[in-house]
Order: sequence, then structure tokens, then C-alpha cells
Amino acid sequence: MITGALRGTGRLFALAAEVGRAVFRRPFQFREFTEQFWFVASVTILPAALVSIPFGAVIALQVGSLTQQLGAQSFTGGASVLAVVQQASPLIVALLIAGAGGSAICADLGSRTIREELDAMEVMGVSPVQRLVVPRVLAAMGVAVLLNGLVSVVGILGGYFFNVVMQGGTPGAYLSSFSALAQLPDLYVSELKALVFGFIAGIVAAYRGLNPRGGPKGVGDAVNQSVVITFLLLFFVNMVMTAVYLQIVPPKGG
Repeated sequence: MITGALRGTGRLFALAAEVGRAVFRRPFQFREFTEQFWFVASVTILPAALVSIPFGAVIALQVGSLTQQLGAQSFTGGASVLAVVQQASPLIVALLIAGAGGSAICADLGSRTIREELDAMEVMGVSPVQRLVVPRVLAAMGVAVLLNGLVSVVGILGGYFFNVVMQGGTPGAYLSSFSALAQLPDLYVSELKALVFGFIAGIVAAYRGLNPRGGPKGVGDAVNQSVVITFLLLFFVNMVMTAVYLQIVPPKGG
């Protein structure tokens, strides 16, 4: 079991390296990239916007309640906005990319694999990684970056509404605390997280789709495995990136 897990991990990293090399090869499959970009965006935009509202509301309510207990109500806006931008928004985007777009990518590649389409492409001298995997991974990364901005805006607006309307906060204090605590690197690390998470979701989905087991039933199992593996990797990578960011970038005013 351990040997199989290590072998699978090595193949996953090998696929990631091959995708990185194939990105710069020509010709680039622009039409495939456009179609996959639109597909991933169409299945994730509305769910992401709907999910970000309760996330922003919960964070605003919890942070507002805590700051009231500590007597620091003036920092409610900054704390809740930073939590949404740095943590909630990239994770929401990553989970939706992996659950909606990644599962579709895995199912598509898995069905092509069991029908031996990829073997036929290799016989004709066409690289399946360059032709099919690279556009899908780049589409997942691009949608993740753009969707992260949407989720951040919607989450901040939801937190603003619940803090000001339901908890009796003042709009001026909310905005002033945000400008006092937030800085541009907070947005940069959020977008970087979204980019990395999109890459992970695309690579894991492509790897499981290229290696199904047991025919059509194996494709379904591969889809489930790709989602679970992606979720585990995302939370681990998020922890590492957050720890590194907090060590490298000092807090504003610190």
C-alpha cells in the first residue's frame, strides 16, 4: 500500500512537471482552452457567488461578536475582510473548481481513456498532455484567479451588510478599520493561492482521469478520488502558504 501510494505520488508530480513543460510547446490549443475556460466558469460562477454570501456573513458575525467582547468593535471590518480575502475566498474558489470543474475534467479524460482515444492519439504522434491536459489545467487556473476576485467582493459586501445592519456597526468604522489593517500583499497572496489551488485541482483531476481502473465504474471512482485528494492537498497547501506569508510579510503597522 505504501509503495503504491508513493508510486502514485511520483506519477502525479511527473504529470505536473510534464504539463509545465508542455505549456511552452507549440501549437497551443487555444480553442480547447477557450471552451474549457467557459465551461469551468459557467459551472462555478453562480455557486461561488451564492456560497460566498453566507461565508462572509458568518465571518462578520463571529468576528463582530468577538470584537464586542474584547471592546475592539472598531476593528471588526478589517478583521472580517482580511479573513475573507486571505482565507475564505481562495478556499471557496478551490473547492468549487475541484468539485464542479475538476470532477468534469476527470470524467471527460477518464471516459476518453477507457475508450482508448488517448492511445490512438499517441499512435498518431499527438501528445494527450499537450492536446487535452494543458488547456484544462490552464483553464482551471485562469477561472480560479478571476473567480477569487468575485468571491472576495461578494463576501466583503455580505459581511458589510450583516455587520452594519444586523450588529449595529457604523459604515465609517468598518471601512476605516479595513484601510488601517489591510495591505496590497494580502490581495497578492489571495490571488497566488487561487492560482496554485487551481493548478492543483486541474492536475489531480487530469491525473485521475488519465489513470482510471476497472472500466466505467473506475471512472466514477476516479472522480470521487480526485475530489477527495484535491481537498486534502488544498488544506495542507493553504496551511503552508499562510504560514510562509505571515513570516515573510509583516502586518501593517507592525
